Amino acid sequence: MGRLKVLLDDIRPLIGKANSLAASITNHNAIIYNINKMKVYTTNYEDTFIEIADDCPATSGEIPPTKGNAKTIANIQYDIVSKNPYKFTSDDVFFQVYAERNYLANNELKEARDQFFSKGQPCFRTSPLTKRYGWGIHSDKDGKIALYGSETAEYKKFSKDKNLKVIKAMKSR
Repeated sequence: MGRLKVLLDDIRPLIGKANSLAASITNHNAIIYNINKMKVYTTNYEDTFIEIADDCPATSGEIPPTKGNAKTIANIQYDIVSKNPYKFTSDDVFFQVYAERNYLANNELKEARDQFFSKGQPCFRTSPLTKRYGWGIHSDKDGKIALYGSETAEYKKFSKDKNLKVIKAMKSR
């Protein structure tokens, strides 16, 4: 009997750890299930051109200024899209901005992106690039985007292209 008590005393902590592990696995599976059930929203457009807002003060595409040493949302968006035309979708850009501003680690990106797009997000019609800094956004057939200054021939061509859905950025006021 004494030997059995010693064995039970040795096993009890292991049973507690096993129960705790089982609860963790169940909780993890519930999180995965909920993520998989989440509605997914998008900011992507295809074959679309977003013109600058009617009340945009810029008459040509302007590089957004920084605030001190800190980059603004407009700076980050501009850097990503201007250096990588037609490489990213608007979803990619908006999430990259979010990830950079929230200092997300690589191992957090997948779950954070799922969570980010489980709620509706504003699109480039509300971006400072289209509302304040004079940039039009063209989305190709695959939803990949590029910037065009409002003074450029390309901007004017896209604005009149009957094969594109042409929409205005939202007014500031």
